[in-house]
Amino acid sequence: MEFQEMKQALIKRLLNKQLVSATISQPRMKSNEVKRVKLKPIELKGTYHIQLEYQYERILKHDNIELHLIEAKINELFEDFRQFQGDFETESVQVQLSKKNKVLIKTTANATAKKANLSHNRKKNYLLDPETPYPFLIRLGVQSPEGKVKKQKYDKFKQINRFIEFIHDSLEYLPKDRTIRILDFGSGKSYLTFALYHYLKVEQGLDIRVTGLDLKKEVIEECAQIAVDLQYDSLEFLVGDINDYNDESSVDMVVTLHACDVATDMALSRAVKWGAKVILSVPCCQHELNNQINSSPLDIMLQHGLIKERFSALATDSIRAEILSLVGYDAQLMEFIDMLHTPKNILIRAYYTGKKPADEQLARYHAFTNFLSATPFLEKELHHLF
Repeated sequence: MEFQEMKQALIKRLLNKQLVSATISQPRMKSNEVKRVKLKPIELKGTYHIQLEYQYERILKHDNIELHLIEAKINELFEDFRQFQGDFETESVQVQLSKKNKVLIKTTANATAKKANLSHNRKKNYLLDPETPYPFLIRLGVQSPEGKVKKQKYDKFKQINRFIEFIHDSLEYLPKDRTIRILDFGSGKSYLTFALYHYLKVEQGLDIRVTGLDLKKEVIEECAQIAVDLQYDSLEFLVGDINDYNDESSVDMVVTLHACDVATDMALSRAVKWGAKVILSVPCCQHELNNQINSSPLDIMLQHGLIKERFSALATDSIRAEILSLVGYDAQLMEFIDMLHTPKNILIRAYYTGKKPADEQLARYHAFTNFLSATPFLEKELHHLF
C-alpha cells in the first residue's frame, strides 16, 4: 500500500466514526518536543470530536478536533511521526513508515466488535468496571460481596483506577520475553499492589513476579494471607526496609507510594541502579530541602513557614524528575488523585529511554540547585551517572 493510500484509508475510518483509540508515535526528528499523540473519540455538547493528547517531555496537552478538520490534522501528524497503532470497531491497525515513507501495515480483525466510549466529564470510563465484582476488591473491603463499590470506598476505587491507568500506559516499556520483576516499596495495606497484580497478571496475562515491602509486620502478614487466599502465586509480601533490601540485581518496575522524605529518594536511587524500566513514585513529607534552602531573592516567600514548606515540596519533586531525566529517563510529574482528597497528589512517572542529557540541561539543573543553595540527597546518590 502506498503512503497516500494508507493515510486516506485511516482518515476514512475516522470520518466513519469507527475509532476506539489510537496512538501516533516515533517522531521523525529528535528535536520534536512531542513524543507521541493519543487519539480517542469524545462527544462535546452533542457533537462528535476526536481528542488529541499530546505527550511532551514533562506535560500533556489536549486538543479536541471536530470531524471535518481531522483529515488535515492526520496529514500534519504523519509529517512528524512514523508509527500508527489504532483500534477500530472491527479491526486493529498497525502502521510503520520508513524514512522514505515506505509503508509496512498489519491489520488484525477483532474477535468481537469494539465500541468507543464517547463520554467526556460525565461517567468515568474506568479500567476496572464499578459494576463488576473483583475478588481482591471484595477482600480488601472496597466492594461488597455482590460487587458493588461501597459508598465510603468510592474515592479509594477512583484512586485504584487512576493507578491502573499509569500501569496500563507503562506496558510498552516492560519486557515481553521473560518474567517481569516488580517491587513495591512501602506497600502498606497494598490496595495498589493487589490492583497492579490483578491488572497485569489476571487481565493482561503477563508473566510477573511482585514483591511488596513494608516495615509493619502485622500488615505484611495480613496481605500475605490475602494473596494466598486469592491464589496470587506470584505475589509475595516481606517485612523490610528499603535500605536493607539487597535481594535483587535487576528490576523492571519500582513502585513507591508515600515513602517519607528521603526514603522516596532511596527508592528512586535503587530503581535507577537496578535499571528499572518503569518508576512510579508518590512522594510524601519532603523535609530535606526545607532545611537547606537559603536564597535571599526568595526571602519574601521563605519567611513564611507554610509557604516555605510548600515551595520546598514542589522544588523537591521537580528536582527528582530532573535528576531522573539526567540519568536517562523520560520523567513527568502527574496528578495522581484530585486535590480535593489530598494535597499529596503528585506522582512521578519515569520511563527509561537511555537518552543522554544535553550540556544545557545539566547546566540548568546546577543553576537551579545553586540558586537554592541546596544539595539534594538524590543528587548525592546518582551524581556519578550524570
